[in-house]
Amino acid sequence: MRIVSAHVGTIPISSPMRNAYIDFSKMDCTIVALVSDVIVDGTPLVGYGFNSNGRYNATAIMNERMLPRLQEAAEGELLDENGELSPGRAWDVMMRNEKPGGHGERSVAVGVLDMALHDLAAKAAGVPLYRWISDHYGDGEPDADVFVYAAGGYYAPGKTHRDLQNEMRGFLDAGYDVVKMKIGGADLVEDLRRIEAVLEVLDGDGSRLMVDVNGKFDLDTALKYGRAIEPYGLFWYEEVGDPLDYRLNATLSEHYRNPVATGENLFSLQDARNLIRYGGMRPDRDYIQVDPALSYGLTEYRRVLDMLALHGWSSRRCIPHGGHQFSLHIAAALKLGGNESYPGEFQPTGGFTDDAVISGSRIAPGDRPGVGLEGKAEFYEILRALHS
Repeated sequence: MRIVSAHVGTIPISSPMRNAYIDFSKMDCTIVALVSDVIVDGTPLVGYGFNSNGRYNATAIMNERMLPRLQEAAEGELLDENGELSPGRAWDVMMRNEKPGGHGERSVAVGVLDMALHDLAAKAAGVPLYRWISDHYGDGEPDADVFVYAAGGYYAPGKTHRDLQNEMRGFLDAGYDVVKMKIGGADLVEDLRRIEAVLEVLDGDGSRLMVDVNGKFDLDTALKYGRAIEPYGLFWYEEVGDPLDYRLNATLSEHYRNPVATGENLFSLQDARNLIRYGGMRPDRDYIQVDPALSYGLTEYRRVLDMLALHGWSSRRCIPHGGHQFSLHIAAALKLGGNESYPGEFQPTGGFTDDAVISGSRIAPGDRPGVGLEGKAEFYEILRALHS
């Protein structure tokens, strides 16, 4: 297989909503199409990739550094010993001449291309990505379906408690049993009112509710909120402080007995290892949220999983951020604890295929070859227009 052309674009995934730290009025996303020389039913196989919400586009880095390296690779350099496309070898080519550290936006550019390469490899094999991953990297026996939760509960102009409750009821009606909401964008008294409004919809069951601070709190505020919400018995208390403030997270874990979750803004093996070493994370209850699409792709994410295993962590404690089809396949193939979902936000990239069925907060990744983005009609039209 050879990549004959690459096509890159930037699309908006903007919204007037906000979390505790940022609004999404200017949020955008890099998309890519890698066209191969493999012809199936008269058309070339194409691998597609994009980045998760929350980080802005990395289009310039991709165009100026990563794609030229792929396109200038020697014949056969991107292939494995069987002559098949190797995303791992392509990853090494993309990272050639890059110094260690500085994992911010570079990791996003590589992650988008890594997704497209895995999409292409699975399509060449004629199988859905989760089966390809399981056969190549896993034990060959992937999970049939995956736990998913519905993420929402953002702050928005004029949004009332009743609006928040109706949003959560919509998630339940769509097949989700577990939901997530934002906190930290109001004062504690108001946030507690919002939490209690959602708990009302959940019949008072705190184990079905996650709360997400998006890194806003200092230590005093983190502990104050922790004391206030601990009686609710929430599913988790997410990204409470700055993602690199490991001491804050460790101190919180000494005082807050219920699960915490973090890692969506850690973009490398090294950063994830530091979280495990210094962040006070507890493998019996806490969750790791590293997002493969933002953190150098599945190639690097597998290294993160290997590191976690060495430290006594089960893959079931990993529930990636992102809420999209790529992480869903990874979760099924590598037996993660689940996957985020954005049922109504960050379109057209967010969410799963148009025909996906969620029941009891579980979903199957589907049988389309590759990632299956062809099953998201609106998004696929945009992707196809890149190279048509």
